Amino acid sequence: MACHNGLTTPAGEDVSFGTAWRATMMANSARDPYWQASVRRETVDHPGAAAEIEDECSVCHMPMARTLDAAAGRLGRVFAHLPVGQAAGDAARLAADGVSCTLCHQITPGGFGRRESFSGGYIIDMQAATARPLFGPYPVPPGRATVMHSATGYRPEESAHVRQSELCATCHTLYTTARGPGGQVVGELPEQVPYLEWRHSAFRAERSCQSCHMPVIAEPTRIASVLGEPREAAARHDFRGGNFFMLRMLNRYRDELGVEALPQELDAGARATVHHLQTGSASIAVEAHAVKPARLEVDVTVTNLAGHKLPTAYPSRRAWIHMVVRDGPGQVIFESGSMAGNGSIAGNDNDADGARFEPHHVEITLPDQVQVYESVMVDSRGAVTTGLLSGIRFVKDNRLLPRGFDQASAGLDIAVQGAAARDEDFRGGSDRVRYRIPTGSHRGPWRIDVALRYQPIAYRWAENLRGYAGSEPARFVRYYESMAATSSEILARHSITVDPAR
Repeated sequence: MACHNGLTTPAGEDVSFGTAWRATMMANSARDPYWQASVRRETVDHPGAAAEIEDECSVCHMPMARTLDAAAGRLGRVFAHLPVGQAAGDAARLAADGVSCTLCHQITPGGFGRRESFSGGYIIDMQAATARPLFGPYPVPPGRATVMHSATGYRPEESAHVRQSELCATCHTLYTTARGPGGQVVGELPEQVPYLEWRHSAFRAERSCQSCHMPVIAEPTRIASVLGEPREAAARHDFRGGNFFMLRMLNRYRDELGVEALPQELDAGARATVHHLQTGSASIAVEAHAVKPARLEVDVTVTNLAGHKLPTAYPSRRAWIHMVVRDGPGQVIFESGSMAGNGSIAGNDNDADGARFEPHHVEITLPDQVQVYESVMVDSRGAVTTGLLSGIRFVKDNRLLPRGFDQASAGLDIAVQGAAARDEDFRGGSDRVRYRIPTGSHRGPWRIDVALRYQPIAYRWAENLRGYAGSEPARFVRYYESMAATSSEILARHSITVDPAR
């Protein structure tokens, strides 16, 4: 923060690494109230494995504190470091900093891209105690390296691996331990594998993770406020992702959660996240339509513009098609996919009943059918669950595939699951859904509005925390209820008017 703030481009844009970072989910990974509530739920569901669960969950959310615990031969801790800002000691302060600059920049390239590097298998050389390297993409002259070493204890070292997708994959390719009713290990789940999805797409040869989530600054810009010189293609450190909702929640409940980023910084971060989603994630269009006796037939195509599945990562995320059809006078004659104020989707089977889930649709004919792109887990008994460590496999995964994704050669960990695997219109890069809409006695021209909505934390994933022991689940349910109406955003939309007289 002392040396990598106060940075502006020649055009005057503030690109300070420190202030950009502290308003991201990376900096707030330990403050995330949904994560805290979920860890508490897992320890309640599997009390005999509570210590192992805290260790597993701290690897990527409290990585600095957990690295020190591991070096001392201890399991990583979560609740010993909470609430953020109130727990005492150096370890608690390191835990509060989440995924910090000096965590990522100390990761060595050992094992990159291989299974042992996933699930928090990053390697930090804890033996180099006197001059541990901090890796960066640029060469650093010896004199300036000496200045940094004298000020921080670290020595900067050039290494191309910090620009590789495999660096991100160490935590964003996560296999979770699947546990049975008694807490026993019964398998594992590929809980989030965006790196593997990217590797199986056309984007592997075109763009890295960093190119989208840490886009470069167009102009040569100083990256240090002390003795800095203009650098070409310096990466922004705002880590553009998909969780605008949590950034807003962190801002609203900043005092309770010990948030250090300024309100305007988090607000800007949430707005930038929405902009990132709306300009680079998806498009939607009415590709074909036909007016039949007493009905409309409409084909809607959704295209995934991202380099991985959409949505990807944590399985609480979902996207869905919201379709509205109005007649000539403007009366709504058909609607599928409207969202209620509590965050639920009208007609969605899982929101209405946690034991069920909405199937993938090839064709939609009724308002209570809705095309939801999501992954749905079941436990060892085959019951639908939002308990992450109870999940043993996915019974539905129809998340939109990235361009170039070949279903036939996809491994089980990234495969399409459920009815979408048999849908010929669900392919790499897009999905097409046909709507057959009864028009009855209504008359056109017909106004058709379609939108692709996205929600980082689906209604059921919040609702299922209700009633759990511990302050964290109840607190998150309270937060969610207060903000549920703003829990989704429109990623893309399209409108068309069909006039049967023409």
